[in-house]
Amino acid sequence: MSLTPNRQNANQPNPPLIEGVGSESLSIDSAAKTMSSREVAEIVEARHNDVLATIERLFSKGLLRSSRKTRRESTGGRPIDVYDLVERDCYLVVAGYSDEMRARLVDRWQELESKAAKPVIPDFSDPVAAARAWADAKEAELKAIAELEQAKPAVQFVEKFVDASTGSKGVREVAKLLNANEREFVSFLLAKQIMYRLGGRLTPYAPHLDAGRSEVKAGVADNDHAYTTSKFTAKGIQWIAGLWVASQIGEQA
Repeated sequence: MSLTPNRQNANQPNPPLIEGVGSESLSIDSAAKTMSSREVAEIVEARHNDVLATIERLFSKGLLRSSRKTRRESTGGRPIDVYDLVERDCYLVVAGYSDEMRARLVDRWQELESKAAKPVIPDFSDPVAAARAWADAKEAELKAIAELEQAKPAVQFVEKFVDASTGSKGVREVAKLLNANEREFVSFLLAKQIMYRLGGRLTPYAPHLDAGRSEVKAGVADNDHAYTTSKFTAKGIQWIAGLWVASQIGEQA
């Protein structure tokens, strides 16, 4: 059906558009949510050619973030070229339309996002779908078991060490215990906000001190200079070992 934007004067040019709205194709794609320009036109009751003109004008001004590449879409008649727009750009494209039309677009996005958020329940009355669902679940289970088996040697090694040791250890000692590259281990501690540098020294964040995972001891050297040293407690060694092993598994996956 041929539709036009809601304007006060039909002779006026296309309504002005707001900068910065992203367009996505709203036949929701799980990887990148986008809505086609054709669907945008249908929602706001406009001619698709008018919507295309608006999109191209906004592209020429550098206001849209969607891909400028079009695709051919069948409409039952002659195929047409459509853009796939991210959500932001969709709102930009319809900025000059009536409040009611913009609200319809917002409602449509929310409807599609709500559907995408709901888990898809297999049709167990269909033997093929049921078998596929069972295979997917079994594959996920076997993968989890394999990851646990892969981590077991390192975790068991650390547990034995902690059980046999009542002392605390510094970062370098823990890195050696885990067979980790010290520089990579330090970067890991900083990235995970487990420790930070204070005066050039690695210092644990307060929550880890409060949890008993780390400790800071002060002392006086032979030259009468005061110093502090930070160490992982036995509890902290076991905890950080688990995090380290999990991070290594994640990198290998």
